[in-house]
Amino acid sequence: MTTLNAWFEKGIPAEEFVSSMKVHKESLQSIHERFSISADDQSFFDELKAKELRAIVITEDWCGDAMMNIPILLNITEATNIETRMILRDQNLELIDQYLTNGTARSIPIFIFIDKNGEERAVWGPRAPKVQAFVMELRSNLPAKDDERFEAEQKEVFKKITEAFSEDKQLWDEVYDSIKEALGKI
Repeated sequence: MTTLNAWFEKGIPAEEFVSSMKVHKESLQSIHERFSISADDQSFFDELKAKELRAIVITEDWCGDAMMNIPILLNITEATNIETRMILRDQNLELIDQYLTNGTARSIPIFIFIDKNGEERAVWGPRAPKVQAFVMELRSNLPAKDDERFEAEQKEVFKKITEAFSEDKQLWDEVYDSIKEALGKI
């Protein structure tokens, strides 16, 4: 089995990943620029810096959740000197299969925080709980999958989700708080 250190070394540096994106690049960069971490959290971030963490992000550039979550993570990792590397899920099933959502789904993004020895210290993803509730609420009105309206209505739901993820600062704050909560347990 490949160690987390080896996965980290195999990963694509965050900047390189973002610059190579074909889908959601502009939205991800826009969120990164418009989201800012709270100055009130500086002591928390100073404590994290001392832990010398690194982050492995399992992602794909087409993922709407990644489009919203990664720029928020990058704001945190920039404030804490956490070096971040990206691993493409679809080319690395061995890794994602160790981090399945609900034991079955290869949902992304997944953030794996490791220490300098390569030991897993925290895992976050694919969604903050309140973001999950928001998505489930929108999806709850969809017709059954075998209904002829399902595909068209699902596209509309995805469009609403993507727009909210791109613009809703409350959702961004939920992601931020949720990642901070995971990191606070280290």
